[in-house]
Amino acid sequence: MIYELSEFFKILSDQTRLKILVLLFEKEQNVSELQRQIGVTQSNISHQLRILRQANLVRYRKIGRNVYYRLYDEHVEIIIKYAMEHLKEFGGIEDAQS
Repeated sequence: MIYELSEFFKILSDQTRLKILVLLFEKEQNVSELQRQIGVTQSNISHQLRILRQANLVRYRKIGRNVYYRLYDEHVEIIIKYAMEHLKEFGGIEDAQS
């Protein structure tokens, strides 16, 4: 179990993946929307989404040729929000959404 937990936190340790997850708190989005907001290449966003899908952190649905991503479930948001609260409480960050 420790190994799996360690791998889980490694996935969350990437800034681009965390930005994607935080953006998906609000609503499901496609690669182009995420790319526009994060400012990295579309290929990088797709690569990070593939990692997040494999870890069961995001899921997707297709509408025609468009693919929309959303958080896998509420646990993903809870984990990140608790971490952000913890950091804010102890002065680790000023704005949890940055």
